[in-house]
Amino acid sequence: MFLRPAHYRHPQFRQGARDMLAVAPGIAAWGLMTGVAMVKSGMSGLEATLMTVLVYAGSAQLAAIPLLMAGAPMWVILATGFCVNLRFVVFSAHLRAYMMHLPRWERMLTGFLTADLTYVLFTRRFPKPSDDPAQRLAQQAYLAGSCGLSWCNWVVSSMIGVALANLIPTTWGLGFAGILALLGIACSLTTTRLRAVSAGVAGAAAVAAFALPLKLNILVAIAAAVAVCLLLEKPALPQPAQAQTTGSGDSA
Repeated sequence: MFLRPAHYRHPQFRQGARDMLAVAPGIAAWGLMTGVAMVKSGMSGLEATLMTVLVYAGSAQLAAIPLLMAGAPMWVILATGFCVNLRFVVFSAHLRAYMMHLPRWERMLTGFLTADLTYVLFTRRFPKPSDDPAQRLAQQAYLAGSCGLSWCNWVVSSMIGVALANLIPTTWGLGFAGILALLGIACSLTTTRLRAVSAGVAGAAAVAAFALPLKLNILVAIAAAVAVCLLLEKPALPQPAQAQTTGSGDSA
Protein backbone atom coordinates (compact mmCIF):
# COMPACT_ATOMS: atom_id res chain seq x y z
CA MET A 1 0.00 0.00 0.00
CA PHE A 2 2.85 2.42 0.73
CA LEU A 3 4.72 1.45 -2.46
CA ARG A 4 1.93 2.60 -4.79
CA PRO A 5 2.90 5.86 -6.59
CA ALA A 6 -0.61 7.30 -6.21
CA HIS A 7 -0.15 6.97 -2.45
CA TYR A 8 3.42 8.02 -1.74
CA ARG A 9 3.19 11.00 -4.11
CA HIS A 10 0.05 12.28 -2.40
CA PRO A 11 0.44 15.12 0.17
CA GLN A 12 -1.56 13.12 2.73
CA PHE A 13 1.09 10.39 2.62
CA ARG A 14 3.64 12.81 4.01
CA GLN A 15 1.11 14.13 6.52
CA GLY A 16 0.46 10.63 7.80
CA ALA A 17 4.19 10.01 8.18
CA ARG A 18 4.65 13.31 10.03
CA ASP A 19 1.84 12.54 12.44
CA MET A 20 3.28 9.10 13.13
CA LEU A 21 6.75 10.57 13.57
CA ALA A 22 5.55 12.39 16.71
CA VAL A 23 4.91 9.06 18.49
CA ALA A 24 7.66 7.06 16.78
CA PRO A 25 10.08 7.23 19.76
CA GLY A 26 7.55 5.49 22.00
CA ILE A 27 6.96 2.74 19.44
CA ALA A 28 10.71 2.34 18.94
CA ALA A 29 11.27 1.90 22.69
CA TRP A 30 8.44 -0.63 22.83
CA GLY A 31 9.84 -2.57 19.87
CA LEU A 32 13.34 -2.48 21.33
CA MET A 33 12.27 -4.05 24.59
CA THR A 34 10.09 -6.60 22.79
CA GLY A 35 13.12 -7.75 20.81
CA VAL A 36 15.15 -8.00 24.00
CA ALA A 37 12.41 -9.93 25.78
CA MET A 38 12.09 -12.45 22.95
CA VAL A 39 15.78 -13.32 22.97
CA LYS A 40 16.00 -13.44 26.76
CA SER A 41 13.06 -15.86 26.80
CA GLY A 42 15.22 -18.39 24.96
CA MET A 43 14.14 -17.76 21.37
CA SER A 44 16.82 -17.83 18.71
CA GLY A 45 17.60 -14.79 16.61
CA LEU A 46 15.79 -16.34 13.62
CA GLU A 47 12.70 -17.16 15.68
CA ALA A 48 12.59 -13.66 17.16
CA THR A 49 12.98 -12.11 13.71
CA LEU A 50 10.18 -14.21 12.22
CA MET A 51 7.88 -13.42 15.14
CA THR A 52 8.54 -9.69 14.75
CA VAL A 53 7.82 -9.66 11.01
CA LEU A 54 4.93 -12.13 10.89
CA VAL A 55 3.08 -11.33 14.11
CA TYR A 56 3.57 -7.52 14.21
CA ALA A 57 1.72 -7.13 17.51
CA GLY A 58 3.78 -6.11 20.51
CA SER A 59 1.16 -6.82 23.15
CA ALA A 60 0.46 -10.31 21.73
CA GLN A 61 4.19 -11.04 21.51
CA LEU A 62 4.80 -9.98 25.11
CA ALA A 63 1.79 -12.03 26.26
CA ALA A 64 3.01 -15.12 24.41
CA ILE A 65 6.63 -14.96 25.59
CA PRO A 66 6.00 -16.16 29.20
CA LEU A 67 3.85 -19.01 27.85
CA LEU A 68 6.61 -20.03 25.46
CA MET A 69 9.08 -20.02 28.33
CA ALA A 70 6.73 -22.17 30.42
CA GLY A 71 6.24 -24.69 27.60
CA ALA A 72 2.50 -24.07 27.35
CA PRO A 73 0.50 -25.94 24.69
CA MET A 74 0.22 -24.24 21.32
CA TRP A 75 -3.54 -23.77 21.62
CA VAL A 76 -3.06 -21.82 24.85
CA ILE A 77 -0.52 -19.50 23.20
CA LEU A 78 -2.78 -18.96 20.18
CA ALA A 79 -5.83 -18.35 22.40
CA THR A 80 -3.88 -15.80 24.42
CA GLY A 81 -2.79 -13.94 21.31
CA PHE A 82 -6.36 -14.03 20.02
CA CYS A 83 -7.79 -12.56 23.22
CA VAL A 84 -5.14 -9.84 23.45
CA ASN A 85 -5.79 -8.79 19.84
CA LEU A 86 -9.58 -8.81 20.03
CA ARG A 87 -9.50 -5.01 20.00
CA PHE A 88 -8.61 -5.22 16.33
CA VAL A 89 -12.07 -6.68 15.69
CA VAL A 90 -13.46 -3.36 16.91
CA PHE A 91 -10.98 -1.47 14.74
CA SER A 92 -11.95 -3.54 11.69
CA ALA A 93 -15.66 -2.99 12.23
CA HIS A 94 -15.09 0.76 12.38
CA LEU A 95 -12.80 0.86 9.35
CA ARG A 96 -15.08 -1.29 7.21
CA ALA A 97 -16.86 1.71 5.69
CA TYR A 98 -13.50 3.22 4.74
CA MET A 99 -12.13 0.10 3.04
CA MET A 100 -14.96 -1.79 1.32
CA HIS A 101 -14.23 -0.22 -2.05
CA LEU A 102 -10.75 -1.79 -2.08
CA PRO A 103 -9.87 -5.28 -3.37
CA ARG A 104 -9.85 -8.01 -0.75
CA TRP A 105 -6.07 -8.48 -0.79
CA GLU A 106 -5.56 -4.77 -0.18
CA ARG A 107 -8.07 -4.76 2.67
CA MET A 108 -6.25 -7.70 4.25
CA LEU A 109 -2.86 -6.01 3.85
CA THR A 110 -4.23 -2.78 5.31
CA GLY A 111 -5.66 -4.68 8.25
CA PHE A 112 -2.32 -6.37 8.92
CA LEU A 113 -0.38 -3.09 8.83
CA THR A 114 -2.87 -1.05 10.87
CA ALA A 115 -1.80 -0.90 14.52
CA ASP A 116 -3.22 0.90 17.54
CA LEU A 117 -1.63 4.30 16.94
CA THR A 118 -2.13 4.26 13.18
CA TYR A 119 -5.82 3.53 13.73
CA VAL A 120 -6.17 6.32 16.28
CA LEU A 121 -4.35 8.88 14.14
CA PHE A 122 -6.32 7.91 11.04
CA THR A 123 -9.75 8.14 12.67
CA ARG A 124 -8.83 11.46 14.26
CA ARG A 125 -7.74 12.82 10.87
CA PHE A 126 -10.77 11.40 9.02
CA PRO A 127 -13.71 11.03 11.43
CA LYS A 128 -16.08 9.88 8.67
CA PRO A 129 -15.66 7.82 5.49
CA SER A 130 -16.30 9.42 2.13
CA ASP A 131 -17.80 8.41 -1.20
CA ASP A 132 -15.72 10.93 -3.11
CA PRO A 133 -12.86 9.20 -5.04
CA ALA A 134 -10.42 12.03 -4.35
CA GLN A 135 -11.16 11.96 -0.63
CA ARG A 136 -10.86 8.17 -0.56
CA LEU A 137 -7.44 8.42 -2.19
CA ALA A 138 -6.41 11.01 0.40
CA GLN A 139 -7.51 8.70 3.21
CA GLN A 140 -5.63 5.74 1.77
CA ALA A 141 -2.51 7.84 1.20
CA TYR A 142 -2.57 9.10 4.80
CA LEU A 143 -2.99 5.59 6.17
CA ALA A 144 -0.23 4.31 3.90
CA GLY A 145 2.23 6.93 5.14
CA SER A 146 1.32 6.33 8.76
CA CYS A 147 1.38 2.53 8.51
CA GLY A 148 4.58 2.48 6.47
CA LEU A 149 6.54 4.49 9.01
CA SER A 150 5.04 2.58 11.94
CA TRP A 151 5.87 -0.83 10.46
CA CYS A 152 9.44 0.12 9.52
CA ASN A 153 9.97 1.70 12.94
CA TRP A 154 8.70 -1.41 14.74
CA VAL A 155 10.69 -3.90 12.69
CA VAL A 156 13.96 -1.95 12.84
CA SER A 157 13.72 -1.26 16.58
CA SER A 158 12.81 -4.89 17.30
CA MET A 159 15.75 -6.11 15.24
CA ILE A 160 18.05 -3.81 17.19
CA GLY A 161 16.64 -5.28 20.41
CA VAL A 162 17.27 -8.80 19.12
CA ALA A 163 20.85 -7.92 18.16
CA LEU A 164 21.63 -6.11 21.44
CA ALA A 165 19.60 -8.33 23.76
CA ASN A 166 22.58 -9.22 25.94
CA LEU A 167 23.53 -5.55 26.40
CA ILE A 168 20.10 -4.07 27.27
CA PRO A 169 18.54 -5.19 30.59
CA THR A 170 14.76 -5.62 30.64
CA THR A 171 14.70 -3.73 33.96
CA TRP A 172 15.03 -0.49 32.02
CA GLY A 173 11.34 -0.80 31.23
CA LEU A 174 11.61 1.07 27.94
CA GLY A 175 8.55 -0.73 26.63
CA PHE A 176 6.41 1.48 28.87
CA ALA A 177 7.24 4.40 26.57
CA GLY A 178 5.01 2.86 23.92
CA ILE A 179 2.14 2.67 26.39
CA LEU A 180 2.66 6.32 27.30
CA ALA A 181 2.58 7.29 23.61
CA LEU A 182 -0.71 5.45 23.13
CA LEU A 183 -2.11 6.95 26.32
CA GLY A 184 -1.27 10.47 25.15
CA ILE A 185 -3.08 9.96 21.85
CA ALA A 186 -6.07 8.40 23.60
CA CYS A 187 -6.37 11.34 26.00
CA SER A 188 -6.38 13.78 23.10
CA LEU A 189 -9.43 11.96 21.70
CA THR A 190 -11.57 12.35 24.83
CA THR A 191 -13.28 15.43 23.45
CA THR A 192 -16.79 14.62 24.73
CA ARG A 193 -18.23 13.52 28.04
CA LEU A 194 -19.30 10.18 26.61
CA ARG A 195 -15.77 9.44 25.39
CA ALA A 196 -14.37 10.40 28.78
CA VAL A 197 -16.85 8.09 30.50
CA SER A 198 -16.01 5.22 28.12
CA ALA A 199 -12.28 5.68 28.76
CA GLY A 200 -12.82 5.72 32.52
CA VAL A 201 -15.07 2.66 32.48
CA ALA A 202 -12.66 0.73 30.25
CA GLY A 203 -9.70 1.57 32.46
CA ALA A 204 -11.50 0.67 35.67
CA ALA A 205 -12.80 -2.60 34.21
CA ALA A 206 -9.35 -3.56 32.91
CA VAL A 207 -7.81 -3.01 36.35
CA ALA A 208 -10.62 -4.79 38.17
CA ALA A 209 -10.34 -7.83 35.89
CA PHE A 210 -6.55 -7.84 35.74
CA ALA A 211 -6.33 -11.25 37.45
CA LEU A 212 -8.21 -13.01 34.65
CA PRO A 213 -6.10 -15.41 32.57
CA LEU A 214 -5.18 -14.96 28.90
CA LYS A 215 -5.39 -11.16 29.18
CA LEU A 216 -9.17 -11.40 29.21
CA ASN A 217 -9.30 -8.15 31.17
CA ILE A 218 -8.89 -6.37 27.82
CA LEU A 219 -12.05 -8.02 26.50
CA VAL A 220 -13.87 -7.19 29.73
CA ALA A 221 -12.80 -3.55 29.43
CA ILE A 222 -14.09 -3.29 25.85
CA ALA A 223 -17.39 -4.96 26.68
CA ALA A 224 -17.96 -2.78 29.76
CA ALA A 225 -17.21 0.45 27.90
CA VAL A 226 -19.45 -0.46 24.97
CA ALA A 227 -22.31 -1.51 27.26
CA VAL A 228 -22.17 1.67 29.35
CA CYS A 229 -21.99 3.91 26.28
CA LEU A 230 -24.96 2.16 24.68
CA LEU A 231 -26.97 2.81 27.85
CA LEU A 232 -25.93 6.45 28.10
CA GLU A 233 -26.05 7.45 24.47
CA LYS A 234 -29.24 9.25 23.53
CA PRO A 235 -30.90 7.83 20.42
CA ALA A 236 -31.40 10.21 17.55
CA LEU A 237 -34.90 11.64 17.48
CA PRO A 238 -36.88 10.80 14.33
CA GLN A 239 -37.40 13.69 11.95
CA PRO A 240 -41.01 14.90 11.81
CA ALA A 241 -42.79 13.98 8.63
CA GLN A 242 -43.10 16.86 6.21
CA ALA A 243 -46.53 18.29 5.86
CA GLN A 244 -48.39 17.28 2.77
CA THR A 245 -48.11 20.01 0.15
CA THR A 246 -51.04 18.85 -1.90
CA GLY A 247 -54.22 20.84 -1.65
CA SER A 248 -56.59 19.96 1.16
CA GLY A 249 -59.79 20.99 -0.65
CA ASP A 250 -62.24 18.57 -2.26
CA SER A 251 -61.36 17.60 -5.77
CA ALA A 252 -63.84 18.40 -8.46
